[in-house]
Amino acid sequence: MEEKPQSVCLRYYGISPWEIEVVYNLFNGKFSIIQEETEQNKESFVSALTIDIPLPFTEEFFKWFEFKAWEKVKSIIKEMKRRRGKGNAIVVEILFVGKPNVRFVIDLNENHDFNSAVEKIDFVVELLPYHLNDSNIPNDPTGVLYKYDIESGKWKLNQVWAAFDGSAEQKKFVLTKNRWNLVT
Repeated sequence: MEEKPQSVCLRYYGISPWEIEVVYNLFNGKFSIIQEETEQNKESFVSALTIDIPLPFTEEFFKWFEFKAWEKVKSIIKEMKRRRGKGNAIVVEILFVGKPNVRFVIDLNENHDFNSAVEKIDFVVELLPYHLNDSNIPNDPTGVLYKYDIESGKWKLNQVWAAFDGSAEQKKFVLTKNRWNLVT
């Protein structure tokens, strides 16, 4: 991978200057950084952090970014939740740009569940090829969204974006009752 490939975009609200500086410094060694403080757009959350990473969600990314650095990213995200307590305190979204784009949304109330979700993000890299090869998933997805399932303690595909009926337009599919259903 290149030395400084592209820009990581950090969009946030309700994040302290100290917290965003730590996140900034963790990514600044490998990327240029775009920061955007936004208005509160998720009414039920006190804080939000979105990290757009301009590289695919692959094992190569984690090797290149380095395990120790990724552990620090996970630590600061868990610390943000700890500082805010239980409830809808913070939502964290991490997007990896690739084929397909892979997005993780962490919006859990309990600290234990939130921390478990953060810890297990990098485990999904081994499972993604199997998830994408599932015969039930729409063909050639351009984007997938993972949500953490508290009952199973695992990340599960929740939404998929793909072309439908030969159209170039991307359609959204949601997994309900073990079937992918087109959202209209």
